[in-house]
Amino acid sequence: MMQHPIDLEHLSRQTMDDKDVADEVLALFVQQAGRCLAELDAGGEEGHLMAVAHRLLGAARGVGAHGVAQAALALELRPADADALLALRSAVAEAEHFIAGLYR
Repeated sequence: MMQHPIDLEHLSRQTMDDKDVADEVLALFVQQAGRCLAELDAGGEEGHLMAVAHRLLGAARGVGAHGVAQAALALELRPADADALLALRSAVAEAEHFIAGLYR
């Protein structure tokens, strides 16, 4: 069985089966992910990059974006790794694409 970029069962539990709340949480996640990626692109000290990756990790876990969470953790552990940042960008794009598809 194929795993979706967002675990909708997890999201449903987190939002107590309230679709409006789930929609709002997903929209906030997309905004947060965008801000985090922009901060990561801007660079900075390793500690700051680790903190940004950790912030995205928490947001991803909250909505059930397990692939984003895994990629964010990898970047948190290796903040100077360009491949880890690329993997995170890819995971976020996949999650955003999936979320957008929910509203077509």
